[in-house]
Formats: sequence, structure tokens, C-alpha cells
Amino acid sequence: MSFRIALSGLAASQATLDVTANNIANANTVGFKQSRAEFTDVYATAFGSIGSLDTGAGVRLASVSSLFTQGNIDFTGNALDLAVNGEGFFTMSDQGSSVYSRNGAFSVDRDGYVVNVTGQRLQAYPALDPQGTNFSTASLGDLQLAASDAAPRPSSTADLSLNLQADSTLLGPGAIDPSDASTYNYSTSLTTYDSLGQNHTSALYFRKTDTLASTWDVRMVTDGDDTQTAAVQTLSFDQLGQLTSPQPVNFGAYDPGNGASQMVVDYDFTGTSQYGSSFAVNSLFQDGFSTGRLSGLDISDSGVVQARFSNGQTSALGKVALANFTNPQGLTPLGDSTWGDSFKAGDRRLGEPGAGNFGFLQSGALESSNVEITEELVNLITAQRSFQSNAQVISAADTITQTIMNIGR
Repeated sequence: MSFRIALSGLAASQATLDVTANNIANANTVGFKQSRAEFTDVYATAFGSIGSLDTGAGVRLASVSSLFTQGNIDFTGNALDLAVNGEGFFTMSDQGSSVYSRNGAFSVDRDGYVVNVTGQRLQAYPALDPQGTNFSTASLGDLQLAASDAAPRPSSTADLSLNLQADSTLLGPGAIDPSDASTYNYSTSLTTYDSLGQNHTSALYFRKTDTLASTWDVRMVTDGDDTQTAAVQTLSFDQLGQLTSPQPVNFGAYDPGNGASQMVVDYDFTGTSQYGSSFAVNSLFQDGFSTGRLSGLDISDSGVVQARFSNGQTSALGKVALANFTNPQGLTPLGDSTWGDSFKAGDRRLGEPGAGNFGFLQSGALESSNVEITEELVNLITAQRSFQSNAQVISAADTITQTIMNIGR
């Protein structure tokens, strides 16, 4: 009996050594969770018939549990490196099957999908609008980076805020000739875009026509072609220098001549004034932009993935989904720092980072292993001593057995 009990102790010590060795080996594995060997005692008698004189029959390995405590977060600077600060697992699709991980070292495959080192695709809630304000939280999809260019948008409105100097030279009524600087007081320009994303320079010329009535004529010329958009608009100001003429104004259509639609832009001078200070352009804004290529990626702490394009625009691609379980220790380890569903873990709960009890995301960072080397070294020494003690029990039992055998000689 003693031999069997001691042998079970040796097996338990060996299991502890195996678990400890695995923890130490994965001390630098991203997203790895420390394991712990859990044991139960064994009795040879049936349940309910254990008496005060019964001795145990040894020990057995009951479970090897993962400890899902938070690991340190190390910053990497790579936008696709993600760490969960709090509860939750990344959800990945492994050819249709769901797997879960705390390892957020992601990259992009040849098709633009965000994947981990084994090619499993990161799951996200699809975006319902480019601004990233609404997401389809009822379904999950593979997160894919935009592979095509961002479509251009033609300019349709422009907001201008200027100051036209009140005591400027009075030129009176007359034509504005862009090639003759004596026909206007001031000029400025802004870039506009046609329906194909081609940029154009729209120049505005201001001529003071009446001091008493505080009026200015404005002419707009695109790309230096003064044969088009010849319409002239008038700006009027009150005695306080505030604009009084209706806004916005339109200078007519312009044909870019490159196959794009005619450009019709409404110019709003609402922020324009006529004060005694010198001429100044305070702000120029128009709503068009050119074609853009993917230039970068931003991921917020709430999991919103925004693609940045070379034209200055952004577009929401999705929102990273997190999963959690009633009993995470019941998950089935699959290797590669991933776990699978199991009955013991309970039903999966999906959610958004930062919502409920789900942790926030940290972009440009990775969660390191939660293994404490000093603690594992202590466990190593303890397991070694336990192994030696059980071996000593076998040696003692052998001595007793040999003594009994020698009695009959």
C-alpha cells in the first residue's frame, strides 16, 4: 500500500514539475496565462464507509487550471498590436469555428484580413456608417482593411471668413480683370475638387465699389479661366462692419474639361467683416476632397477601427468584439495562446470594449505573460522536495519489506 501511495505522490510531483516547466517556458509568450496543477486525495474505500482508522490511498491530479489574471501591458508602437486592459477575450474565426485569446499580436494577410500568427481572423462588429457612430452589434464579421482607394467628393460648399479693410481705396463700379491688379483691392484663393477628385484653384477678387453703402463686388475665377463663371456677386456691410447681404452666393457653373461633372460651389461669406484692421483671411473651408489611399490605422480604446487615407479622410471599418464567460477556467486550451468553448465555461457573452464589465483596448501594446518567474522557481523547489520525500517513502517501505522477509530466514 505504501508503495502505491508514494508512487501517486511521485506522479503528482512530476505533474507539478511539468506545469511549472511549461509556465517558465512561456514566461515571454504574449497573452499566455499561468497554469496551476490542482490535486485531490484518494481513498480506497467506498463513499460513506470511511472510518476513523482508514488511511488515504494517495493523491491524483484533478485539473490543470489557467489563471486569467492581468498581465503587464508592454507598448510596441504597432497599431495592430492590441491589449485588453480588464476582462474579455479577442474573438477569432478559425475557418468558421470561434476561438478566444488574450494575445493581440495581429497583422494583415494578403487579402487584407486582420489575423493572428496562425491565420485566425479577428472578429468585429461591422460599421453602419463611415463616421463610426453606429455598428451592427447583432452580428460578427471578419475585420478587413480597405484595399481600394477612397472615392473622391466634389466641392459643393465653401465657407470663408475674411476681413475687408474699411478704409481701402474706393475703385467704384467697374469690371474685375484678374490680369490687372488695378481693378481689384484684394484677392485670395482656395482649392476645390471636381467629381473625379481633380483639384482646381478657385481665386476670389474683391473690389470696393461704394464707401457710403459699404459694398464690395466679388468675382470668382477657376484655374485662371476668366471665360467661365463670369458672374459677379455683391457683399454689403452695415455701419458696424457686419455682413448684411444674403448668403450663400453662387458664381455659376464651371466645366473642368476633363470629363467630370460641372462644378457648382456655393460660397458662404457669413463670417466676413469690414473692420478698420488690414485685410486678413481668417479661415477657408470647402467640403470636397480628392481620391485617397490607405495611409494608416487608428484603434480607439472602445475598439473602433478607423482607416486613415492620404486625402485626410477617415472611415470606420468595424468595432473589435470581446467575449467573456461565466467560468473562463473551464475553457478548453487549444495551444497558440487560444482557448475554445466548453460546457464548463458557460455560455459566451459578446460585448464592446469598455461596456459593462469588458475591459478597454490599448492599441500599440501587447499583454505579456502573467507568469512570475520567482514564484515558479519556488514551486520548482517545492516540487523537487516533494519528489525526494516520496522517493524516501519508497525507500523506507522497501527497507521494512526487506526486514520482514529476513525474519523467516
